[in-house]
Amino acid sequence: MKVAFYTLGCKVNQNETGALAQLFYENGFEPAPDGGEADVYIVNSCTVTAGGDKKSRQWLRRAKRRNPGAVTVLTGCFPQAFPGEALAVEEADIITGSGARRRVLDNVLRFLQEGGRIVDIAPHEKSERFEELPMERLEGHTRAFMKIEDGCNRRCAYCVIPRARGSVRSRAEESILGELAALAKGGYAEVVFSGINLSSYGRDTGTDLAEIVEKAAQVPGIRRIRLGSLEPDLMTEEMIARMARVPALCPQFHLSLQSGCDATLRRMRRIYDTAGYRAVVEKLRAAFPGASFTTDIIVGFPGETEADFEESAAFVREIGFLKVHVFSFSRRAGTPAYDMPDQIDEAEKARRSHRLQAEADAVRARVIAGMEGCPVEVLLEKPVNMGMIPAIAMAAYTTWKLTMASVHVRKQRRNSQDNVLVAELRTINFIDALVSIITLQNTLIMVNQAKANTKDMIVLSAVSCAAIYLLILLTTVRSLIRGLLIQY
Repeated sequence: MKVAFYTLGCKVNQNETGALAQLFYENGFEPAPDGGEADVYIVNSCTVTAGGDKKSRQWLRRAKRRNPGAVTVLTGCFPQAFPGEALAVEEADIITGSGARRRVLDNVLRFLQEGGRIVDIAPHEKSERFEELPMERLEGHTRAFMKIEDGCNRRCAYCVIPRARGSVRSRAEESILGELAALAKGGYAEVVFSGINLSSYGRDTGTDLAEIVEKAAQVPGIRRIRLGSLEPDLMTEEMIARMARVPALCPQFHLSLQSGCDATLRRMRRIYDTAGYRAVVEKLRAAFPGASFTTDIIVGFPGETEADFEESAAFVREIGFLKVHVFSFSRRAGTPAYDMPDQIDEAEKARRSHRLQAEADAVRARVIAGMEGCPVEVLLEKPVNMGMIPAIAMAAYTTWKLTMASVHVRKQRRNSQDNVLVAELRTINFIDALVSIITLQNTLIMVNQAKANTKDMIVLSAVSCAAIYLLILLTTVRSLIRGLLIQY
């Protein structure tokens, strides 16, 4: 049977979808081709905005039109936060929440055997533990996304996520390091840590984010670590200093902002102000030279005046974000902001959104221009697996090239008996050809470092390179001796 997934929202959702996909594939399901018909359709929903709920419903309707007999699953934050609205989605055969993801497969198998609509939404509890969803490959991605934290203990005025995700729950270090080792073995050199409130990692287990970053960097094969969204007030001096001592940590930070206006931040019930945010950015820039910053900003929050908006835009220009994700405020039932006075009409939200996005794009262009000429390290995302047969073919080609070059040089020497300079120039060209061959060969070896046949290829390369180096040495010495004899 074929299964298709549709993911909305954050990196956490993407990670969970990847784990679900692996679970289904291990139990006999096959991935449906892109845009192709499937037997099971699974929507991993997001409910941060009302638009996310709408997209989930639309996709399920399209799935049922494409294959009326297919099993359709609505899972994730939308059903967890708004079970009543989710139950009203008639196209969903199975409805589950953001917890107990492993039961999604069980529910699908049960539905295939028994039929009848299945609703499996369990409320989050304070004693709840982090649900392990191991994943060794993320289909369609060249970097790995790893969920290490779930839930949020904060109560921002606009946010429905605590209801959808529950309290902070941290993944065990042993589990993280074990999965990292498996990912590295699978060829992943870069990992992105994600969480609902990633900065809170370890607060329920007696550790912290800096410690897991330090230990992750010690896993063989992991060359780069990225962090998901971070809360600025939780980035302490000690945490920044410890992370700065980890060379594998990518100095790109997504610092949640939401507004660059202090009055708006207070109404949002955010814990920091712009002065505190600015201080964190300065500390990170001091600790990580060349660090870049991205963020999220909400426009049109209840009570946001034009002056408040301009203040927020000015703060964006001041910080110099590499990228800003601009969102229009979306009223979510059950949040304090839903009933706040001075709601902004949708047209004004759209105007401010377009205006701020244009400001952010201009800042981005300025930041990128400032990076021109800066050296950076890149990771090859798609290593070339040549295998032994192409390697042998390359060695054979190298041998043929050397033989023909030698014959050519000898002919030129015979034809240039009265012109020593021409003959020696031909020799120099010959040496240049040898060096080029070595460079090409070693480059091809380097891009195969993550593959199992690397040792065989290195041996083959070492033998051929040694022969070439010896030939270069002998040719050079012969030319020097010949030149000296001619001179004296």
